[in-house]
Amino acid sequence: MHDIKYIRAHAEEFEQKLKRRGEDVNVEELINLDTHKREIIQNIDRMRERRNAASKETGVRKKSGQNIDELRSEVLEIGAKLKEAESNLRELDERINNWLLPLPNIPSDQTPEGLTEKDNEFIRDWGEPPEFDFELLDHLAIGERLDILDFKRGSNITGSGFPVWSGAGAGLERALINFMLDLHTNEYGYREMMTPFLANRNSMEGTGQIPKLEYDMYRIDKDDLFLLPTSEVTLVNLHRGEIIPETDLPIKYVAYSPCFRREAGAYGRTTRGFLRTHQFNKVELVRFEKPENSYQVLDELLGNAEEVLRKLDLHYRVVKLCAGELPFAAAVCYDIEVWAPADGGRWLEVSSCSNTEAFQARRANIRYRPVDGSKPQFVNILNGSGLATSRLMVALLETYQTQEGSLIVPPVLRSYMGGKTLVTA
Repeated sequence: MHDIKYIRAHAEEFEQKLKRRGEDVNVEELINLDTHKREIIQNIDRMRERRNAASKETGVRKKSGQNIDELRSEVLEIGAKLKEAESNLRELDERINNWLLPLPNIPSDQTPEGLTEKDNEFIRDWGEPPEFDFELLDHLAIGERLDILDFKRGSNITGSGFPVWSGAGAGLERALINFMLDLHTNEYGYREMMTPFLANRNSMEGTGQIPKLEYDMYRIDKDDLFLLPTSEVTLVNLHRGEIIPETDLPIKYVAYSPCFRREAGAYGRTTRGFLRTHQFNKVELVRFEKPENSYQVLDELLGNAEEVLRKLDLHYRVVKLCAGELPFAAAVCYDIEVWAPADGGRWLEVSSCSNTEAFQARRANIRYRPVDGSKPQFVNILNGSGLATSRLMVALLETYQTQEGSLIVPPVLRSYMGGKTLVTA
């Protein structure tokens, strides 16, 4: 959510910043609504002041035996006008809220210019692309050969885009999740949370998934609940409507959840298997920080996510997204892309690490109270995948395959799989 006071004072600047994202917005309507709202509030204040004075004078006159009919009529008339004005105010608040809710966050000055993927900025890479002296299989062929992955049965159960892991495949998926949770809790000090896998409308609005992205979410109509697109939703909303003592900051959460997204778009070879799924597993990182610390913390959070790939010894790169590619709530965002070597090789996004600054905090009304007792301020909220397992598993299966048809278990995962070093058919 945007600060109406900022928009009022910097209307042209606000429009230009949204244009960087490809959003063409004219805020004149909003300014007019806000002006009308402030006029109504001033009128309400005047009427309340007069009603209070008339009520007080009524008591004095009544005590002295004077006629109070005229004053009583005035109080009743003011009350009726107040009721109408307060109704108009509620309607204006709703119109202003509906105007602001679909607008994405404005880009940070650190965000590169541009509207498409080609404008993203390369930051760094790590490791080297693996080399093979045999013909590689893609992740679907490997999964079928080892009998550990079955999209056909998942399709029979639910529909396309819902995978079934079996045997060592299920064990490998669970090992990845546990490894990432242990890494972030034991080495980086995140507090593990297990939250609901459903969220209400207020929670989805608080993190920015709806109203604009509602079509891409799975919804239970009867209860108006949404299957989680990411546990970022529930982790952020743990503190919705709260004022956090400054001494409690920073707050660092990590959680595993299954994630559900419609992911509308065409199918094809580049979207087969785990390259396009409606359900996947993810370990999510969320941090609540003071504004002056948030960009230093973004670098730290990014490093936490990168360490997963370093420990798995998978080649990856980091790119900073241009303004037109930013997620809805992000002011700045880095993507981590892992190298999957089959089919000539391709980069697959496995994490997005974002600073939403005060955007989500304002939508969810999450503030902190400074230790000096000054007015509460909005926290800055950061999030990042640490990591999503679906495309990560694509890279892992393709990188660790052997010529003999087996799969090497990455050393860092072996303790989670009972010491197993090799998955065989």
